[in-house]
Amino acid sequence: MKSLFGLILTSLFFFSCSSVIKKTQRYDVDKKTVGLLPTEKEPELRKVAEFRGLQVTGVTVAPDGRMFANFPRWRKNLPFSVVELTPDGNYTPYPNKEWNHWNGRPEKHKFTCVQSVIAHGNSLFVLDPASPNMEGVVGRPMLYEFDLTTNKLAHSWSFDSSVAPKKSYLNDVRIDDAANKAYITDSGLGGIVVLDMGSGSALRVLDHHPSTKSESVVLTVEKKPFLVKGAAPKIHSDGIALDPDQNRLFWHALTGYHLYSIPTVLLHGEIDEAKLEEKISNMGVTPAPDGMIFDKNGNLYMADLERNAVSYRTPSGEMKILIQDERIKWADSFTIDQDNNLIFTDSLLQQTPIGESVDNLTFTIYKVSLPTEREEL
Repeated sequence: MKSLFGLILTSLFFFSCSSVIKKTQRYDVDKKTVGLLPTEKEPELRKVAEFRGLQVTGVTVAPDGRMFANFPRWRKNLPFSVVELTPDGNYTPYPNKEWNHWNGRPEKHKFTCVQSVIAHGNSLFVLDPASPNMEGVVGRPMLYEFDLTTNKLAHSWSFDSSVAPKKSYLNDVRIDDAANKAYITDSGLGGIVVLDMGSGSALRVLDHHPSTKSESVVLTVEKKPFLVKGAAPKIHSDGIALDPDQNRLFWHALTGYHLYSIPTVLLHGEIDEAKLEEKISNMGVTPAPDGMIFDKNGNLYMADLERNAVSYRTPSGEMKILIQDERIKWADSFTIDQDNNLIFTDSLLQQTPIGESVDNLTFTIYKVSLPTEREEL
């Protein structure tokens, strides 16, 4: 619940640690996909926070303005996995130092390798694929729920090898309130996990369906082919989003150009895999994204990795560029705050091979204003 005190602190936080970044020359990358239309009024890119030598992938803002970020264990000597950004621009391990202390092996009530954080209602959900350096699952992948009033663990769910196999990498999560379900993408093998948060049972679906798999493409990021160890990586179902009414679930492979969706009602009861596959809708061609998020007006914002941009799909299916700036290297995860700002991490994924040092790199969280309800998108 919002409080006057919380709103004042939030305003002070963004006033103190946000800075406007002046626009520099924009440039486009030759693409294989549809051309996009720029917005008539492109918002200014503003800096929220920076992390020197700490690769941030996830960011989320709670309804009361509290902001959280996470750092996957993709290299040695990571000091923490989850932090809360404080109003004075600093950050502290969340929920405490003990949860963030890694002894080289999975332990109860300690994070292993956190990939994403999602504030939902009065909870913070922390998704831990438990795959340090992306070398394979150790222990069990987990989804944690922390009560934001007490900052204590409220619930946790673990996933066995039938749901999260050794080579899986659980990537992002969305919460379906009506069904008390969580939907999770697996970017390692391709597939979607459906978790019943009441019973704790989980099921892996669309494990062999083309919609959750990488397409045979080579992305061009910052005018260079995106390669890992000299080859084009296959990064499967990654971005995930629920429409504002929670009636449809959307997902997208990172190395791919097609967006897919399905009615969530088909995921609420006993799941019929064959029927599920029949009801998948190909929503058309989009940029190659990482994270995705809907606003309250039904616009789906997504990373646009090949354009140094953030783009969005309108409810009518038209694709537009929200902002394009050469300082947006790799837009990763998205959140929307109570002031209608889109906030996102820049994880520099194309510059940071897993396991190699990032001590000399700076990772940034940015924000841009979204159009109001009265403005034409």
